Amino acid sequence: MFSCFPQSALADADMQLRGYLAAVQDAEFCDVQAAIQRFIRGEAKVVNAQFCPSSAQLSIEVRERRLMRELLAKRKGQSPVRLVKA
Repeated sequence: MFSCFPQSALADADMQLRGYLAAVQDAEFCDVQAAIQRFIRGEAKVVNAQFCPSSAQLSIEVRERRLMRELLAKRKGQSPVRLVKA
């Protein structure tokens, strides 16, 4: 995401990356990937789409992607797929 959005001159990229990793540490890769793609495409809900999302915004979008995946699986009569061992 850093290469797709400009950063503030005051932003510490290392700290921002740590925040992102903490925000998604328990998430499935497919949900994180879908959330990032939505930010890059401008489809995610953000206040200002010109800058990198906060770790909280990323976490919210990842949860929404998980919920959508679970709802679609439920609609198809399947149990949600767990891709990583808990």
